[in-house]
Amino acid sequence: MAKKKKNRKTAAAGKENNKAPAGKKAKFTVEEGETVAGCLQRMNAAGYTPVRRMEEPVLMEVERGGKNEVEVSHQKIVFEGKKMEE
Repeated sequence: MAKKKKNRKTAAAGKENNKAPAGKKAKFTVEEGETVAGCLQRMNAAGYTPVRRMEEPVLMEVERGGKNEVEVSHQKIVFEGKKMEE
């Protein structure tokens, strides 16, 4: 059975967007179990409109046959938002 190691950056990434962002630009991460539409609604509720979508692969180390190999675990989707004018 493959052994999974937790990526420190991934664990910290989910915590960065829990509070309402301040400023003209903010980043919103699609959380685990959340849809893209749900993230966009959250952005709109905070007063931001999406201007950019970024996808990053999340990598994990897997031990196979005594060797450590790196493989893609899943995609992380991040939206960059711009503050809407009132």
